[in-house]
Amino acid sequence: MSDNPLCTTITEQLNTGVLILDLNYNIVEWNRFFAIHAHLNLQDIVGKNVFTAFPELPKRWFERKLSSVIQLKTQSFCSWEQRHHLFELSHSRPITTDSHFMAQNCTFFPIETNNEITHICILIEDVTDVCHYQTRLNKTLEELAKANRIDGLTQVFNRKHWEECLDKEFSRARRYDHGLALIMFDLDHFKLLNDTYGHQCGDQVLIKTAQKISSLLRLCDQFGRYGGEEFAAILPETDLAGAVDVAERICRSIEELVIEFQDKRIRISTSVGVATINPDDKRYEDLISNADIALYEAKETGRNKVCAAKEIELILED
Repeated sequence: MSDNPLCTTITEQLNTGVLILDLNYNIVEWNRFFAIHAHLNLQDIVGKNVFTAFPELPKRWFERKLSSVIQLKTQSFCSWEQRHHLFELSHSRPITTDSHFMAQNCTFFPIETNNEITHICILIEDVTDVCHYQTRLNKTLEELAKANRIDGLTQVFNRKHWEECLDKEFSRARRYDHGLALIMFDLDHFKLLNDTYGHQCGDQVLIKTAQKISSLLRLCDQFGRYGGEEFAAILPETDLAGAVDVAERICRSIEELVIEFQDKRIRISTSVGVATINPDDKRYEDLISNADIALYEAKETGRNKVCAAKEIELILED
């Protein structure tokens, strides 16, 4: 919007898109950057309404944005993180991106003549590189966060994260007087299986076992690998009868599971201990201890079975 040849030269050399509209949203002028990336000539669109020239624009949002610029007589901004792009402009970056269009930071500001707003200028900054590398960084951070809470082999929670979950659930159950159950599983004779068929077979058994148990739990339950061949599941707002029912279904399903490894069909079983939160439990470790005692009882009395901590207490009292 300047007749100054120097200003025009500078505008044409900018590595930023410049688009000027009148107050009816008609295109008055743009610079070389915009023309190149839009693959259009100024003479083809000058005087056209911006929504006709660029039908991809979010019309209602765009009108509100420009209306606020005019009414408040101040500039406004939209980053690529809010909207990846407004205009479908091509980018020319020698990198692989997930989008065909240029990621954009957009600035809107009013142009005044004699203290009256006559036009709106839109600046488009190409931030495709920033978007690409920030997206890659975010993905890497997500993967690192996942690695910190997921067991690499079985893809269920690792012990550290699982115990953090139990700590939170224990505190919540105490605070609101809700039920909380814990189930601990130990695969029977797993060392013998490893010695007989090898550790690769053992790994497959752990993976398939984790998948089977996960499929039998609710979305709100939190399942993890406690260590070696031992797994554990947190069941929020669950009483002993409900937890025992879940444990028995899992125990039967594991017994029926057939795992194919090379030319072998492997069958396994699991011993299961169940415990629920009680008034004597001061820490989440007490709940683990009670479930572990029940698990030990299941292993000592024949394996491939479920024992509950409350039932063991009754036997001891008798």
